[in-house]
Amino acid sequence: IFHWKSAKMACLSCLLEYGTVKIIVIRNKAVGSVFRLIQFLIILYVIGYVCVVRKSYQVKDSVISTVTTKVKGTGFTNISGLGAHVWDVADYNIPPEGESSFFVLTNMIITPNQMQSSCPELPDQSTICMSDSDCTEGSSDVRGNGIQTGLCVNYSETVKTCEVLSWCPLEIDTDLPENPLLAAAENFTVLIKNTVTYPKFNFHKRNILPDVNSSYLKQCEFNRITDPHCPIFRLKDMVAELRFYCIMVMFVKGGVLGILIDWSCDLDFPEHYCGPKYSFCRMDNKNPENNVAPGYNFRFAKYYKTTDDVETRTLIKSYGIRFDVIVFGTAGKFNIVPTIVNVGAALTILGLVSPVKSAVLGLGV
Repeated sequence: IFHWKSAKMACLSCLLEYGTVKIIVIRNKAVGSVFRLIQFLIILYVIGYVCVVRKSYQVKDSVISTVTTKVKGTGFTNISGLGAHVWDVADYNIPPEGESSFFVLTNMIITPNQMQSSCPELPDQSTICMSDSDCTEGSSDVRGNGIQTGLCVNYSETVKTCEVLSWCPLEIDTDLPENPLLAAAENFTVLIKNTVTYPKFNFHKRNILPDVNSSYLKQCEFNRITDPHCPIFRLKDMVAELRFYCIMVMFVKGGVLGILIDWSCDLDFPEHYCGPKYSFCRMDNKNPENNVAPGYNFRFAKYYKTTDDVETRTLIKSYGIRFDVIVFGTAGKFNIVPTIVNVGAALTILGLVSPVKSAVLGLGV
């Protein structure tokens, strides 16, 4: 027979009870040594890793950044098809404004005086012909240069190719100069203006530091040892930090270079300790065993009209270095919530030492 009164009393007695752990002092060197060693390792982990390395007593925020660049410098070339030409920033900095990136032209293949007309296609297996029957009017090849007219014409004294409607004469892009035409680009400079924000902490700062004035900017140049906070960089100095790359080799076929700006900050310290740290790396790192399509290039054209009102253009296949400005970083600041969480976790881990000691005793140590 179930007794409700007895059950109620048992439940009430259980709710109102209070128990404590019985402590036994074990005077044993082996057990004591293991106990203290475990405690020491836990404290070392909490202080050394959790607090010093991870700084888990802080709340974190990721950087939000904006970048603008301004390139300066002039160069001179004297080549066939273009003649003597002075290059300023409007000529070699293409496009003048990029999204955290800019391009500096260093080498080129120029095809002047192109007009909309018909001319022989460049010879390859698909364009060489013997008669008009080998050419299909209206067909085109994505790797070709125009629309076939259906005629087989002389490309040279010994070779015939299908005629195409295109910008003629066609570009021959195999005649790349072995020495960069705009070698003077190594002395061009770029001013990088970078503003960062940590919204969680309402923190804002520029890479042009508060004590910098206009007269300083006109004469400073970044140097990792003597002037590490100057925001003006010389192109050859950035490539020189790559160590394994020659700037003139990069200038011939181009490449992609990363300008890395690290804004990692500990905001528990005064604001002037938070500043940018610059480094450089080649983004299109070439593999010597797989060197297909190396470098960086693209085409653009300059259009004009002749006195006969005929549209003409100069086609330029440009090689150069694209600079990508990559901003990253995290900031941390003391906050009571993660501090309490991590202290509580540390005390919990320390509380596990007693069961470990009991297990050791159970093994008969």
